[in-house]
Amino acid sequence: MAAFLCLGAAGKRASVSFASSGLCHFPSDSGKFCVSKAVVGSTSGRVRVARETPRCVSSSPSSSQYDYDLFVIGAGSGGVRASRIAASYGARVACAEERYLGGTCVNVGCVPKKLFVYGSHYGHMPEEARNFGWDFGTDKKLDWARFIENKNAEIERLNGVYGRILENAGVQKIWGTASIVDAHTVQIGEQKYTTDKILIATGGWPNMPKVPGIENAISSNEFFFLKDLPKRTLVVGGGYIAVEFACLLNGYGSQVTQIYRSDLYLRGFDRDVREFLAEQMVAQGVNLKFKTDLKEIVKLSSGAFKVALTTGDEIEVDCIICATGRNPKSSNLGIAEVGVKMGKKGEILVNDRSQTNVPNIYAVGDVTDRVNLTPVALAEGHCFADSEFGGKVRMPSYEMIPTAVFSNPTIGTCGLTEEEADAKYGRDDVDVYKTNFRPMKQTIAQGTERTLMKLIVHRSTDKVVGCHIVEPAAGEVIQLVGVAMKAGATKAHFDATIGVHPTAAEELVTLRSRVDRS
Repeated sequence: MAAFLCLGAAGKRASVSFASSGLCHFPSDSGKFCVSKAVVGSTSGRVRVARETPRCVSSSPSSSQYDYDLFVIGAGSGGVRASRIAASYGARVACAEERYLGGTCVNVGCVPKKLFVYGSHYGHMPEEARNFGWDFGTDKKLDWARFIENKNAEIERLNGVYGRILENAGVQKIWGTASIVDAHTVQIGEQKYTTDKILIATGGWPNMPKVPGIENAISSNEFFFLKDLPKRTLVVGGGYIAVEFACLLNGYGSQVTQIYRSDLYLRGFDRDVREFLAEQMVAQGVNLKFKTDLKEIVKLSSGAFKVALTTGDEIEVDCIICATGRNPKSSNLGIAEVGVKMGKKGEILVNDRSQTNVPNIYAVGDVTDRVNLTPVALAEGHCFADSEFGGKVRMPSYEMIPTAVFSNPTIGTCGLTEEEADAKYGRDDVDVYKTNFRPMKQTIAQGTERTLMKLIVHRSTDKVVGCHIVEPAAGEVIQLVGVAMKAGATKAHFDATIGVHPTAAEELVTLRSRVDRS
């Protein structure tokens, strides 16, 4: 290690030490900085800084006694983001992963699901195209194996991208199952690592119903690796994952039955949206069965399965997919032994800075069961790193989060449902604007698809507090509507905006008649 004398801000002297890594720290009027490259003059001996980044700001002055400043358990969306940002502030970071880089989203979630959704739409295109003058003949064939091969190649590419993100940030990747020994020690195999802070970002794992024969069913994870497209599929569950699977499998040509134990799926979404999508799915050929559940699964000699339902009905299918919720992946981490508090589902309880009751242990993403969305995990991981290592306290906002369900058609939603708005503001202080129409494309394509758009307005302030869209491009549209709503857009702002014609989205700025809710 070499030591130099350099001039800081306003000509102040600063003693600088360079380690073999080429990094040094020196004080300035605006705080301390981590210098990644410096040039020493051959005659003057002065140090010229070529590039500098904000220094790691640690709440613990004794962090150098540990192997790392931060040890992250889980290399999913939240864990990788937190690792990269913390390392950019000069923190010494390790990230442990037992399965695959990118977590649920990249491997068995958002990314492969969206690829399946894309593929499911092509089967109907020849019929739709015929009325537009195209004729692709009648020889329509699906090569499922080719698609799965291409999907796997894309996931493998993304695994590599995540690996390079960590490497380029200077984060040490450690493969293996991690457990917490104490508040400052993580063990993987026989190796123990000490750290100032621990971040748990292990995500969630599918929950399977406890019924006889459940070993014959698969979870949402296994679905993405099916060797063949099932001819007849039973989808169990009423959340967005179950709805997406039912729609995409129907699009690929499987005969789909979806069951849900309550009266209508997508609990927590706007009632109009739920009812509208159910109508659309039935029109497309999905068999929806509500107020029923699995009772027993029996494998037949043919290889098919006989499924008994709680209503007494029986159906025969070739594949049973359970999308019945996900539980926080918090078991076998040793967190209970070190005193970290958890909720009934095993979710790690944290404050608004993602900090557990053990001060130096934090958690982000689905393992906390706050808002289980990839962009939220990214935001939580980024805010954690900024707050704990960047010297700028930031907390994610959970209001006005735009989200999409990639059903057919897609749902885009942001803000309050009509029911939530009534509960928050009172029914007399809420206005609803809604339209249900046939898209222009379908006037020629002659399909069954329709579009629903709905705005919820707080009458006293004129603010748009809810937007709900069911339309093929709803995911793209709701992202930008979310920006407007986050900025506090009013109904008057929507009304004053010129529409893009002809588009479905222009309906959002031309809605004028309130729904009569008397």
